[in-house]
Amino acid sequence: MRYLPALLFASLVASPPTTNAEPAKPANVAYVAIKHITPGIEVLLAERMALLQGKRIALLTNQTGVDRRGVSSIDLLRAQESVELAALFSPEHGVRGTAQAGERVASGVDTQTGLPIHSLYGETKVPTPEMLAGIDVVLVDLQDVGSRFYTYSTTLLFMLRAAEKSGVEVIILDRPNPQDGVKVEGPVLEPPFRSFVGSFAMPVRHGMTLGELARMFVGEERLRTKLRVIPVRGWRRDMLPYFAWDLPWVPPSPNMPTPKTAAVYSGTALLEGTNISEGRGSEKPFEYIGAPFIDGAELAERMNAAGLPGVAFKQISFAPTFSKFAGQVCNGVWVIPTDRRTFMSVRTGIALVKAVHDLYPEHFRFREGTPSFFDQLAGTDTVRKGIIAGETVETIEAGWQAELIEFNTIRARYLIYR
Repeated sequence: MRYLPALLFASLVASPPTTNAEPAKPANVAYVAIKHITPGIEVLLAERMALLQGKRIALLTNQTGVDRRGVSSIDLLRAQESVELAALFSPEHGVRGTAQAGERVASGVDTQTGLPIHSLYGETKVPTPEMLAGIDVVLVDLQDVGSRFYTYSTTLLFMLRAAEKSGVEVIILDRPNPQDGVKVEGPVLEPPFRSFVGSFAMPVRHGMTLGELARMFVGEERLRTKLRVIPVRGWRRDMLPYFAWDLPWVPPSPNMPTPKTAAVYSGTALLEGTNISEGRGSEKPFEYIGAPFIDGAELAERMNAAGLPGVAFKQISFAPTFSKFAGQVCNGVWVIPTDRRTFMSVRTGIALVKAVHDLYPEHFRFREGTPSFFDQLAGTDTVRKGIIAGETVETIEAGWQAELIEFNTIRARYLIYR
């Protein structure tokens, strides 16, 4: 068994040591065992290549599609003589992950490989028959972050629907859920609030991998799509994420720089539906929350007194370089998970929105729109209306428990990792 200091592991995870010897442990340092996680791409290459022989392949991926050494799945597949990799599909942010949130990505040619790229976040978000013409199998290798409104799951759903019509097989090269595979939180998406940030009736935090989501999408929509999942090896649902794994963390998008970002994202991204900065353009997007009119000490005191499990709040000031309040000093809080096993990200996000709404009613605003973007993120208008009506977080949460129980019954039918 190999060990590394817990505080140092994240910076070394992309280059794990090769020796099996156990180094001496300095006093007063906490150690964690490195968990060997084998992503689906490696399982495919080692054991399942017969699935691709004689077939023309397309790959839906981005910069997160890598093996444990950090080698791109694109390069790994191109190196296989028995594989004809004919095209790439790109989700939001593009194949190389450089486009900002909401930025349209054009189709074109990948300059590094010469392969055609079909963008699914440009002129269309749905694969067209022309894009799938001549393709036998679409491989999907993406690192999701475990939140309904992170758009990779919607792109996957649209691909599965298109594949049913075209007869193309879809193979998911699975990866872990970085938030964990246990906690399920938040309101279940209601039909009036469907959008690209929410296209299937599931809660904000679903606790599933992309492979499991694909099984659920096909099963619940009764798609005839030929689907296969290559499971990730070595991952359990209850594992604390990434800090003790031998998988490199590749930011899935420009504002998802670390696993800590993913940990808070399901809650703090709700601030995108308000006039409060969710930290885009700062050193710690989605961990820093603020606005010029907020008193950071006051907000930190209110949040720390709320009794939220597994999280602390520290007064902070930051000046975003882009997005809301670009170039202005924002005061607010740094959201710091202290116990990932008990931290409830969605509950924390709603409590933050409510606290700012209640403390600064003359300044706070939900973003306008029909429906409101906040409601699209939440998947319902009951959260926004509950905050405006002065309801407690507990009362707001109670309103979606029946739907959450029903979803969990559905979810259980499609889980791979027990």
